[in-house]
Amino acid sequence: MRKLFYVYLTIILIFLYFPIIYMSIYSFNGGGDMVNFTTFSLDAYYQLFNNTNLWIVLLNTLIVGLVSSFISVLIGLCGALSLYSIKNKVKQTLFNIANSLFLVSPDVIIGTSLLTIFTIIEMKLGMLSVILAHIAFSVPAVVIIIYAKLSSLNPKLINASLDLGASSFQTLKLVIIPIIFPAIVTSFFTALTYSLDDFAVTFFVTGNGFQTLAIDIYTQARQGISLTINALSTIIFIAMMLGSIIYLIFSLKHKDKK
Repeated sequence: MRKLFYVYLTIILIFLYFPIIYMSIYSFNGGGDMVNFTTFSLDAYYQLFNNTNLWIVLLNTLIVGLVSSFISVLIGLCGALSLYSIKNKVKQTLFNIANSLFLVSPDVIIGTSLLTIFTIIEMKLGMLSVILAHIAFSVPAVVIIIYAKLSSLNPKLINASLDLGASSFQTLKLVIIPIIFPAIVTSFFTALTYSLDDFAVTFFVTGNGFQTLAIDIYTQARQGISLTINALSTIIFIAMMLGSIIYLIFSLKHKDKK
């Protein structure tokens, strides 16, 4: 059974990572396509660094991702703390259901509903509408991640802090936040991943003249993806992989200190 599991896991990993590896290898193809690898070349990377429009799109994507993730964590933290403070199990369950429904709703429905709201309030579609949309679908995930950590928190620590004369804010700042900080970091990167990866919702709420990387790649894909996109995707993948390794090392050191 264990061997079967390893075989299954290997097949899944190959299925997931093979397209990325294939794409990365052909980003160095001097032939200019993804069919026949002729000679090793950095032409795609030279074109990438000279493509001003693509860098503007990437900057837009990063701004939207970082801003929406930061705000999502702030709102989600407040939501998780509020959920944790509810003692009535029925109310807590209803809150959880309402929060989780947004996570399982199809992106098309979320995008359509947000577009309807923005149209009703006559908001101009652009960076602001995209940021608000990304906050909307990121907050429920942040609440779930932080609340899961709060649920494992020993209530005696909070009671002891209050008994020793600490105010509620001091208890939050000096006791609760340090304990749940890994969950806060995790929720931030989860929200950032959601934002960078999203296409469907962004497609509905973005306006003319503003694009994220997902929208730009989709637009180019309809005309045939150039190796410049391969080069950019390779750089992003390597950056995310290095970031994951650094975070893993940081987490292991944090556990060792404990």
